[in-house]
Amino acid sequence: MSKLDPTSLRLFVRIVEEGSIAAVASREHIAASAISRRISELEYALKTQLLARTNKGVEATAAGITLANLARGVLHEMDEIHAQMLEYASGVRGHVRVMANISAIIQFLPNEILAFRRDHPHVQVHLQESISAAITKAVYENAADIGIYTVMPHGQDLETFPYHVDELVLIAPEGHPLASRRTVSFRDTLDHEYVGLHTGSAINMQLLRAAAEMDMTIRMAMQVTSYDALCVMVEAGLGIGILPREVARRFAKGVGIRVIKLDEPWARRQLKICVRSFNALPGAAQLLVNHLKQGGNA
Repeated sequence: MSKLDPTSLRLFVRIVEEGSIAAVASREHIAASAISRRISELEYALKTQLLARTNKGVEATAAGITLANLARGVLHEMDEIHAQMLEYASGVRGHVRVMANISAIIQFLPNEILAFRRDHPHVQVHLQESISAAITKAVYENAADIGIYTVMPHGQDLETFPYHVDELVLIAPEGHPLASRRTVSFRDTLDHEYVGLHTGSAINMQLLRAAAEMDMTIRMAMQVTSYDALCVMVEAGLGIGILPREVARRFAKGVGIRVIKLDEPWARRQLKICVRSFNALPGAAQLLVNHLKQGGNA
């Protein structure tokens, strides 16, 4: 025996505790001769006597007592390794890569991930923000385990699940010709300058598509890369903008911005969860998908 065998160490500890090879053999359903051979191999490997025979059975030598104490620590660590690896397999432990668009991150994910971490404190969730087109691509290429995106055409073969529905609204600065309206059609907004989101964002693509379907164009005064920058520019009077209702409520609260209902069927947007294959996900990622699905259906 060139290396210490965990099974032999475990049997040795039990022999020291029982004081009898026969008793351990009976309890473990192993032949006493097989256990004696294992002990002999231990003594040979360590080049020292570990057990001394007495008229009552066996007792540990000084070296055997030391080995038993050391072995208990080693065996405990090995049991802990096994237990923690089982936790990874079951999803209790793990690391999940999530990519989501800004609408999901601002409106829904903070509370949902917080609740998930309370139930699964040993699962690390790495969250990255991106646009919807990049999210589906990243999940397909295995650069992310889970994606959350606004439903839009994409060429990737992915499993998807319903998440939340959000509603797009118009925001306008106080004093703007549209600011007194409770409801407005998209066509009515096209006479005014817009502050838009960056190229490639789901909202920007939707506005361009809607304008093209009416054979009209959007007067884009400027484009920004975040919702808060859009609200700042709108408040300053540089144009009107479109963003999700809950985002508008958060950023427009207490500032000079009016939130106006957008009377268009496409203003209600479906957010979805996407994965390459749910069954192929690690246990922790499966738990998070199920948790997010429950939040989406609540």
